Amino acid sequence: MTKIWVDADSCPSIIRNYLIKLTESGKIELNFVANKIISEEKNSIRMIVCESGKDSADNYIFENAEKNDLVITRDILFAARLVDKKITVINDRGTCFTVDNIQKRLEDREYDMQMAQLGFGSKKKSFGEKEFSKFRECLDRQLRRIAQLQP
Repeated sequence: MTKIWVDADSCPSIIRNYLIKLTESGKIELNFVANKIISEEKNSIRMIVCESGKDSADNYIFENAEKNDLVITRDILFAARLVDKKITVINDRGTCFTVDNIQKRLEDREYDMQMAQLGFGSKKKSFGEKEFSKFRECLDRQLRRIAQLQP
């Protein structure tokens, strides 16, 4: 059974609700991991509440995610750790992080942080139907790829 791990503290509710509906088939186990309760547990949904310490949810996912699992996170540093562990990782915008693109994403993050320190912060990006559609397509593509890898 495929497991999806969600770094749920910053995951938009539209995506959390979509994932809950997706697990109704019983073929996917969904794990929300956060520092507070995000969703109630149901048949194929687990809510794991971690300590409120820095990166505690990330560390829990990292320690428990396995080869054919999928992780959803916005955290690029965390995504890089998962890519090194050969875990499939996507963000809520429909980007799949890979060995080929993670270094560029880390460089972009560093640049954005430097610009913010200089007072040139970027405005918050909106999340609408376009972004949600891109996420759904990416998730579907990665779940199909993982299903083909399983014996």
